[in-house]
Amino acid sequence: MKLNWGTGIVLAFIAFISFIMYFVIRLSLDHNANHELVSNTYYKEELAYQEKIDAEKNSVKFDAKLKVKKSDNGLRIEFPENFEPKHITGKVSLYRPSNRHLDVNFPISLSNSHLLIPDDSLIDGRWDIAIAWYYKGETFLHKEKISY
Repeated sequence: MKLNWGTGIVLAFIAFISFIMYFVIRLSLDHNANHELVSNTYYKEELAYQEKIDAEKNSVKFDAKLKVKKSDNGLRIEFPENFEPKHITGKVSLYRPSNRHLDVNFPISLSNSHLLIPDDSLIDGRWDIAIAWYYKGETFLHKEKISY
């Protein structure tokens, strides 16, 4: 049997489609692949997105810039000096993009103008940090990507 151009092109398309389908099926059935959303309540969180935007605007409006630094003891978060520490509450969320099992949350409870997250709670690598804090009825949000 002699192959012509038309038959060769059809066979090439069939081989290519088979190759792609093999990888699609293999990856969709592989339990080691991570096909999860960033959060289990992703869609619910998206409905409250405007509140996050307003909280970020409050940070600019009230000049409430936070400083996040790596220190010898851990991750140090410095709150603005013009805010009384005893009135600051909230939550620090550390999100690890490569492994959701390393995600941690810390409550904010201050006696001075900084919060220290212990070094043993974090491993080296990239972290997304979100600090949602409240001061006398106002909501603030600070987001940052850090390499620890």
